[in-house]
Amino acid sequence: MTAQESTFFCIDMKTFYASVECAERGLNPFETNLVVADLTRGKNALCLAISPKLKAQGVKNRCRLSDIPNGIKYEVAPPRMQLYIDYAADIYALYLNYFDAADIHVYSIDESFIDVTGYLPTYKKTPKELAKFIMNEIADKLHIPSTVGIGTNLYLAKIALDITAKHSRDHIGYLTEELYKETLWDHKPITDFWQIAGGTARRLAKFGITTMRG
Repeated sequence: MTAQESTFFCIDMKTFYASVECAERGLNPFETNLVVADLTRGKNALCLAISPKLKAQGVKNRCRLSDIPNGIKYEVAPPRMQLYIDYAADIYALYLNYFDAADIHVYSIDESFIDVTGYLPTYKKTPKELAKFIMNEIADKLHIPSTVGIGTNLYLAKIALDITAKHSRDHIGYLTEELYKETLWDHKPITDFWQIAGGTARRLAKFGITTMRG
């Protein structure tokens, strides 16, 4: 990476609502079967979030309680939106310990973009070292696991988060334009890419476009 290139983080909290509920209970979300759902709505209640351990067992996020296999025992936490907002505020406050507010863009309750270009020489860290440091701070202080995408622009940071980080043991993805072309140019399905939903994919397919190369 040259000194002139920009570096952006896209930081996302893993299964945020479920992770918050695990943190409140002193539980490890990677070792706990927990779903966030309103039991008053019955077995067809929508799961707002499921813990990583449930995901590892093949349970789909945003499923219904009735979709969870009978053989899996799990804990149900009623949704507490104000609590999740409070945790999100605490995470943002943690960012402010290391970055100026002007360099932070909150994308959703559990996801933010940060322009870290000017901070790498200040902290004398590589992009991955700084990402790991921030992830550890969130885990140590708030007990919430996170994932980071690193890119030389905002789009690449987001794609690194959504696609590349999922296949990385350290939960950090990294993309430059060159790496994007080398590793994701022919990636399928195209709906894995940010803002390409099923309808867009179907329209593109009519023109024979099924990959980013197309």
